Amino acid sequence: QTQLTESGGGEVQAGGSLRLTCLAPGFTPGGYCMGWVRQEPGKEPEGVAILDKDGSTAYAWSVKGRLTISKDRAKKMLVLQMSSLKPDDTAMYYCAARSNRPYCLNICSGAADCFSAFGYWGQGTQVTVSS
Repeated sequence: QTQLTESGGGEVQAGGSLRLTCLAPGFTPGGYCMGWVRQEPGKEPEGVAILDKDGSTAYAWSVKGRLTISKDRAKKMLVLQMSSLKPDDTAMYYCAARSNRPYCLNICSGAADCFSAFGYWGQGTQVTVSS
């Protein structure tokens, strides 16, 4: 079952926090490159955080120090802990995965890059940060 299901989005004020989760029961721990990609209406998608099979992580410069990606192996979930949120973080956030992705820790940018980087996508969860 290669389905990804996100939850945890919502509306918060600037400076607030959210915890996004992605239920991934069919994705074997250590078998996939997984990440979070966000997209604002009318704009290209951009990667924000990546978790490699060995536990290594990478972040977009715009979110470094504020977002933390991790995996809850027992619950088979990918987690994105978000803090010090800014209005610029407002977007639809998608959980994505791919097996055997070369250069997993490369942060994707743009539709062509992101859709070639990941083969599995969730339906997204909306994050809205008000000023």
